[in-house]
Amino acid sequence: MSAAVPAPAGTGSRVRAFLRLVMIEHSVFALPFAYIATLTAMRPRVDWLVFGLVTVAMVSARTVAMAANRIIDRRIDAQNPRTAQRELVTGALSLRAGWIGLAVALAIFLATCAALNWLCLALAPVALFLLTIYSYAKRFTDFPQVFLGLAQAVAPVGAWIAVTGHWSWAAFVLGLAVGTWIGGFDLIYSCQDVAVDRRVGVRSVPVRYGVPAALRASALVHVATVGLYAWFGALTGYRWLWYTGVVLTAAVLAYEHRIVRPDDLSRVNRAFFTANGVIGLGLFGFAVADLVLLQGLR
Repeated sequence: MSAAVPAPAGTGSRVRAFLRLVMIEHSVFALPFAYIATLTAMRPRVDWLVFGLVTVAMVSARTVAMAANRIIDRRIDAQNPRTAQRELVTGALSLRAGWIGLAVALAIFLATCAALNWLCLALAPVALFLLTIYSYAKRFTDFPQVFLGLAQAVAPVGAWIAVTGHWSWAAFVLGLAVGTWIGGFDLIYSCQDVAVDRRVGVRSVPVRYGVPAALRASALVHVATVGLYAWFGALTGYRWLWYTGVVLTAAVLAYEHRIVRPDDLSRVNRAFFTANGVIGLGLFGFAVADLVLLQGLR
């Protein structure tokens, strides 16, 4: 465990440390799919006020989830060389400041849900439960990625409800696509920590079944992801530009699985951050192009 250092004295330093803690820039993975659901539900005209509220709700909800994860897992993180430099472990951010940041994000999320519609506010506790249960799942199941996938599915479903005020099976299919996508690449990412996880008692598919089995399971899950993206397009009337994006997504996923092998996990970060960032932003770009150029969104 790294030696603790004094927490930064200035408010600005604490805010920056908190934003590093929750990895705010990683909103790029789920936020584009919340936007896809938002714009699809808004057709034919964008309501920019609602779009802005959805953005605030999604970023604040993810911040709550990440802050809770870091707080809950801080002792486990301290025993893993890969995570031992996280701010709550080193003392760069105090536990009290972490809780304050979480509370602020929670208040923003609930206020934004109330501003959107009553159903968003009523379902907010369900969303928060799904967003935080993953941190505990690794303690009682070998399949924590299932819970991570459920948490990520909240984004497009919640965005659709924010716009329309009612449930949508199409949004649910998009949520499943996002959940299997992120759950699948978390299977890859968790392969790095097998030795440490076994030592500290963290449960996962790689720990229980081995790295080769986890990578095979990830590939199968990602096949389902591509099918679900195509199904969402069929349910919502997308045209050829969306399906071009789906095909390219399949190619990036294939590349991701090609560069990570059971005997060589050195390129996991390239698969996790670069390839998946391309998928999120790329598919969003094709969705916007389809909506604007072929469906007349304005």
